[in-house]
Amino acid sequence: MTSPDTPVPGGPGRDATLQALFAERRTLINLCYRMLGTLQDAEDAVQETYARWYSLPDDEQQAVRSPLAWLTRVAGRICLDQLTSARARRERYVGEWLPEPVRDSSVWSSTGGSHGGSQDPVDRVTLDESISMGLLVVLETMTPAERVAFVLHDVFGMPFDDIADTVGRTPAACRQLASSARRRLRAARPDTDPVDRHRRVVSAFREACETGDFDTLVTLLDPMAQSHSDGGGKVRAALRPVTGRDKVARLVSGLLRKDPGLAFSEETVNGRPGLAVRAESGTTIAVIAIDVAGGLITSLWMTVNPDKLHTWNGDLTAKEASTTG
Repeated sequence: MTSPDTPVPGGPGRDATLQALFAERRTLINLCYRMLGTLQDAEDAVQETYARWYSLPDDEQQAVRSPLAWLTRVAGRICLDQLTSARARRERYVGEWLPEPVRDSSVWSSTGGSHGGSQDPVDRVTLDESISMGLLVVLETMTPAERVAFVLHDVFGMPFDDIADTVGRTPAACRQLASSARRRLRAARPDTDPVDRHRRVVSAFREACETGDFDTLVTLLDPMAQSHSDGGGKVRAALRPVTGRDKVARLVSGLLRKDPGLAFSEETVNGRPGLAVRAESGTTIAVIAIDVAGGLITSLWMTVNPDKLHTWNGDLTAKEASTTG
């Protein structure tokens, strides 16, 4: 299958048109990641979207008044189909299923400095509140049609008339789907602290983890704080949420005692300050997205499934390849 990096056939006009469409790849990746929750699934959906464009006869392509709108609608349909089938797969998933954490292209520290990171595929995902881990987890509780309608309209501004064509419902029904999705979000999403305060709490949490200060860990956690872990059956992880500041603090302390050589770095995780945890080898073994409200940590979203950490180990993989190639 031809990829967006492959020269396109045809004359200059056709080439320019297709190159313009490929320039929208980032938009489509953003769209599909918010719907599907993993970068690999998003990449696959976008590839399938372009494949369907290529399969159109020339006269049908030329009849499309807005190719980007066409691509967006098709990507939405593909995501809708994948979401429907994903429900059955996730019922068989070992433990909790969390969306794949995405990183920023720069790493910040509590001292305010930052340095440039590698240009991972994840850099194509725009980091904003619409991909916060807490919001994506709530999206997982919606029906596929609710999720698609909400993302297309509230995040990407698509008119309900176009969404109706994507989900196979009337515009009025799509409006109701998006409204229902908003109600779910309002009911499930607590207020969050400004980024600066959030960062200070994350920095304090990192320092407490590095020093093994159990008492400080407890004081940083909301009384009803929850910890969610995604090991996917690949590594040992709690199979259910752990609730309560003392229980969560004991869980974190136990993990630290089990492997005292861990290193913590403060990074942007899904658009908010969070932590990456690395072994002595430099391999990222966990990424923690953190919700903060009222100056206290309300949720820890710990991804330890190595299948969801490939983009966090890109630098290490490239280094290993260069030393063995």
